[in-house]
Amino acid sequence: MADKLKNRKVAILTADGFEEIELTSPRDAMQLAGATTHIVSPAKEMVRAKKGDEWSLDFDVDVPLDEANPDDYDALLVPGGVINPDKLRVNEKALAFVKAFFDAGKPVAAICHGPQVLIDAEVVEGRRMTSVKNVRKDLINAGAQWEDSAVVVDQGLVTSRTPNDLPDFNEKIIEEFAEGKHAGQHA
Repeated sequence: MADKLKNRKVAILTADGFEEIELTSPRDAMQLAGATTHIVSPAKEMVRAKKGDEWSLDFDVDVPLDEANPDDYDALLVPGGVINPDKLRVNEKALAFVKAFFDAGKPVAAICHGPQVLIDAEVVEGRRMTSVKNVRKDLINAGAQWEDSAVVVDQGLVTSRTPNDLPDFNEKIIEEFAEGKHAGQHA
């Protein structure tokens, strides 16, 4: 597994308020599989995580969103948390960044509240997806086919519900990110 993602670069798109484990667990799994990961954010230098309702650690931003080019990356991860997706879903640059991955057929993963960003990027219609239950109705209203499963894969799009699903989520993102572009990915 150490080389499954060798030579793959993954953008982790986040703003302040992401759920810490929903960034660190997949990031660490991808790095163990050989990927290079970059935290991409509207913030210029640091983003702050949350653990539940409490603020936790600060993380360095590797590439500010203003300088990030989706062409430089093979895949995208959008962690959840309540605040993070709410900030990203109203940021036009973040939405364009997300949409570029779908337009290029590159794999994308989102967990918990992360799929809210995909709704506003207008890339969920007709897709099989899951999320935290709070986002279920939003996804259905946006045309997604929501299901209550630990992980759902739909042509390179990997979604999961909560941190409890991280083992399954991490395994699937490594598999999908290793496969690379998916022909049917465009929304």
